[in-house]
Amino acid sequence: MSKSTKTVKSQARQERAAALLRQQQAAERRRNIMVVGAVVVAMALIVGVLFFINASRDSSDDIDAAPAGASEWGLTIGDADAPHEVVIYEDFLCSYCGQLERESGEDLNRLAEAGKVQVEYRPFNLLDNEYSIGAANAFAVLLEESGPEVAKKFHDLVFEDQPSESSGLPGSDWLLEKAVEAGADEDAVKAGIEGLEKQEWVDGATKAAGDAGVNSTPIILLDGEVFQDGRTIEEMTENLVAELE
Repeated sequence: MSKSTKTVKSQARQERAAALLRQQQAAERRRNIMVVGAVVVAMALIVGVLFFINASRDSSDDIDAAPAGASEWGLTIGDADAPHEVVIYEDFLCSYCGQLERESGEDLNRLAEAGKVQVEYRPFNLLDNEYSIGAANAFAVLLEESGPEVAKKFHDLVFEDQPSESSGLPGSDWLLEKAVEAGADEDAVKAGIEGLEKQEWVDGATKAAGDAGVNSTPIILLDGEVFQDGRTIEEMTENLVAELE
């Protein structure tokens, strides 16, 4: 066999080996994509199921809550003469509450300004930790010292930058920063936030929620009835907004 013939055969073997390697790599990539896709779908299903369980396990039709605007444990936006009312029970650390606020906050503000709904936010201490207590306390301090507009802005900011339950939770310094960012005068609210001066308010709000039958968050009441139309926060928000439009 001539040298040139050996060279041609050698090149052919190399090309076949390279082609086989490329096929194997492509197959591996396809398997990896399928695995990742399956994991993503599974995680989405798990999140949806967990939300459904969390939202439904304690939110029976037996909840007996004061109508929007009639409670001393919350913040109300919108006209009292609006054709609909929405009450939202929430814990500032509850991740589903944060998702609900991020999904619904802009629409509820818009609909309240349009006179279509009166909304009352009722934060309380469901998760029984220092952050939930501190955030609700800061909210109550701002309601008294800075007014409802600043308290509402604080409410929105705290959910917008909501810390994770699994990470180190911020303390009063962070809550004070959010309060000032919301428009509060630091000197007017610093002592109340750092000293938990509205602890009794937090305890009262928590007791009122429990007395009403609220044992999970978020709980949405539409015109006095528990609203659960949706398998996910996104679906629930879309359906709630559709009811109010």
